[in-house]
Amino acid sequence: MACVIIPCAALGGTGAGIESQRGAALSRGAGTDDGSSVSDEEWERFLRDSVNGVPDAPKEPSARARMVTRRLQEQPQQAVPWRAHTPGRARRFRVWHVFVLVAAVALLVVAFLPGSLAGWFGGDGPQAGGGGGRGTVEEPFRGSPAAQWEDGVRGISVPNAKAVGWMSAAQVEQALDRTRDFLVAANLDADTLRGKRPDKAIASVNPRQEDTARYLRKAFLTPDAQNDPLLLFSRFDPEKVRLAGDVVKVRGQLRLREGPRGAVEVASDVTYVYPVRRANPDSREVERTIVRREVVASWDDPAKVRTAPGTFSLLSYKVDMTNGGCGVNLTGYFAPEFGTRAGGDGPDTDPYDRQKPVTDGGADGSCGNATRS
Repeated sequence: MACVIIPCAALGGTGAGIESQRGAALSRGAGTDDGSSVSDEEWERFLRDSVNGVPDAPKEPSARARMVTRRLQEQPQQAVPWRAHTPGRARRFRVWHVFVLVAAVALLVVAFLPGSLAGWFGGDGPQAGGGGGRGTVEEPFRGSPAAQWEDGVRGISVPNAKAVGWMSAAQVEQALDRTRDFLVAANLDADTLRGKRPDKAIASVNPRQEDTARYLRKAFLTPDAQNDPLLLFSRFDPEKVRLAGDVVKVRGQLRLREGPRGAVEVASDVTYVYPVRRANPDSREVERTIVRREVVASWDDPAKVRTAPGTFSLLSYKVDMTNGGCGVNLTGYFAPEFGTRAGGDGPDTDPYDRQKPVTDGGADGSCGNATRS
């Protein structure tokens, strides 16, 4: 590229003045119709006058200014707003940093509170992996999904009352409350858990339901496989086992439906987690007995069914238990095992998986293997 060398005296200023002047020309040229900084005619006149030494000839721009001018002329014109920015990239940057922050917090929780995340995701579904940790006297639910569950009766959710069958909404609300009270008396009452006869719970059952009345008479006197109080009540032998603390973790719900002859049926599906230790006051080893019960109570229309006021008939009751005693238990008490236990001959089972139905298996003495405790 040819260069024109012009003495400074001919230009009437220093090199700094050259760039400054060229900048002013660019500003004036921005208003021309074709968008260029300097027209071809002006540029030719500039060269001619410069060679001839015309005193008022415009100053020649520096090589850097010419290069910038040529680059600007070659680029397409775009309207760029003042302080323009691209928010999409910034948003991705911020979202990524939020993700990193959440992941870091999760890793810290896992590191310092092992097993605590299990209750967030695995309490009602199949196990994602791992068997959890062992409880202690100070933390009896450590390593268990139940650590995130509610305490006691607060873990039983009750639907909104509405008119069903022969009952008004107010009567249905009372039936829901009394069904929940029965579950508490049968599975959470301190005397019941210590092995006493659950008289308060029994008083809620229709005494004119002959098969159930017969079961309740025999279960506490001469328990057997068909008349086992553990089918309906949670009990521990106080001479062998006691609760590790005063808290039982609970998760479950009641559901409403209309039954035959306009009866109001309240179906319950509730899991109870009992932390237990040996009755020896010096024992500090903690295990957990997990009991899931499905009970259906029928609040019958007294005009159509013989029933005592304020009582319900038992339509069905099923139970799944983990570490409550393997084999046919004829003692009438849960018999949890402590220490290392041999595996059972049945399938692997996750006692915290509440998505599967309660089965009728186990009555023949077969035992499965719990994947979590």
